[in-house]
Amino acid sequence: MIASSALAILLVVSAAAFDPLKHSGGASPYFDAPTLPGLGPETPDGCVVDQAAYFVRHGARYPEASDFTGWQELFWKIQNATFTASGPLAFIPEWVPPVDSADNELADLSSTGSQEAFDLGVELRKRYAFTDGGENFTAWTTSETRVLDTATYFTRGYLSAGNYLSDPSLNRGHLIVLPDGLTAEQAANATNGSFADSLTPSTSCPPYAVFKSNGSSASDTFSNTYQNQTAARINAFLQGNLSFVGTDIGIMQDLCGFGFEISGDRRFCEVFTDEEWLDYEYTNDLNYYYADGPGNPFSAVCGFPWIKAVTDLFEVGPNNTVPNGTITPPPLIMGFAHDTYLPPLISALGLWNNSVLSITQRDSNPLREFRSGHLVAFRGYLALERLSCTPPPPLSNNTGVFHQAGVLGGSVVTLGTTTPVTNSTTPKLYVRVRADNAPVPIPKCSSGPGQTCPLDEFVSMVNGPLANAAGDYIEVCVLTNVTGPGVSGISGNGSTVKFLTTKGDGTEVLVGLN
Repeated sequence: MIASSALAILLVVSAAAFDPLKHSGGASPYFDAPTLPGLGPETPDGCVVDQAAYFVRHGARYPEASDFTGWQELFWKIQNATFTASGPLAFIPEWVPPVDSADNELADLSSTGSQEAFDLGVELRKRYAFTDGGENFTAWTTSETRVLDTATYFTRGYLSAGNYLSDPSLNRGHLIVLPDGLTAEQAANATNGSFADSLTPSTSCPPYAVFKSNGSSASDTFSNTYQNQTAARINAFLQGNLSFVGTDIGIMQDLCGFGFEISGDRRFCEVFTDEEWLDYEYTNDLNYYYADGPGNPFSAVCGFPWIKAVTDLFEVGPNNTVPNGTITPPPLIMGFAHDTYLPPLISALGLWNNSVLSITQRDSNPLREFRSGHLVAFRGYLALERLSCTPPPPLSNNTGVFHQAGVLGGSVVTLGTTTPVTNSTTPKLYVRVRADNAPVPIPKCSSGPGQTCPLDEFVSMVNGPLANAAGDYIEVCVLTNVTGPGVSGISGNGSTVKFLTTKGDGTEVLVGLN
């Protein structure tokens, strides 16, 4: 009965607060994903996060050239017709694509994307307090302009806003820029072969690409179940020789998210019903699930190297490095890339794969796990946190906190004494996963505070069943016989992430403060 009541409340709240911008998949502006009932995003009592790793998609951007072509075709279709539009379509005679300069804006970060990145920097500075004012900070990023800009704006938000311009040794951001999306052939012939040692390893795995096309096929199959009917419905608001078809619907629904992100225009958001938005959301879910997520059998092997690298760093702890490492990563490990490289991390962790998504009928379960907008929205992220938990001695009517003059802090004591109350509890370590801020419990490993996973169990899981399920990157991706200047020592090395702990991987860029 309690579970049924909770579900009913969830459904009522969801219906009352329906927002198309939270059901637009990869076209959504960033929003915090909803949490599971009874599981908030707060750090559990008695715990502190002493180390965290984030894999972040770039912020909101202008359209890719291919998408912009679709926008232009829609614009000219409208402008070359004679018609009367009413109701939710009354705005289309004056609508223009929200791009001011195609030569300078396409595919690059929008002002919304810049703000999203800057805000995340501020948020994590406050959340963790890892970096004091004036300290330097290092992050890792791919080289695509919109990703590099996202990392730059994040770093500016994360660092202190004090005036450190006169001393270039203080308060600077250092970005390690890695190759962006090298194919296996490009990686083999590059100076730095990368392969799994990358933020974009799936593009270097040929079998992955073979199955990736299943995403668009599944999405197109499902789109055909609703877009023609939707076009027929909205055509009722038109009189004249303008008539929309099914392929126009996807473009219009894309323009809800993009229009809002670029210029604040929500008019396309109001054209469609809630059910049509849920259908659109599901087309995005199918695309990501079968192209890059659990529906691609080569997804886990491409996500595992980063998960393994972070696990090794969590095992040795903050301000330490793994054996044979030459650099010490900061307690906050930031990586910036693209949307399609996030679902493999979910696959590698064995998350959100408890059901196969139908391509002919929308899965209407309100608690369905795999929702692309809860992971790959603009500036979406997957994060792993290491928590150190020591429940403090409970305060009671007989206890207080004693402070010694000139000594920062205090200790719990029995009132009237200065003798600390004994607390023999030693810190215990746990791991928590976040997707767009929402905690995601790890199946079969959630016995810790706030359904976290004990660190030793997490390490065993990653090095055991998850490693076995993923397989070796070089072997599974059929790269053992690849030759070229970039594959020197590829066996073994090509299957691991070294850039977090080894100098020389990538090009260092200094983030300016002005």
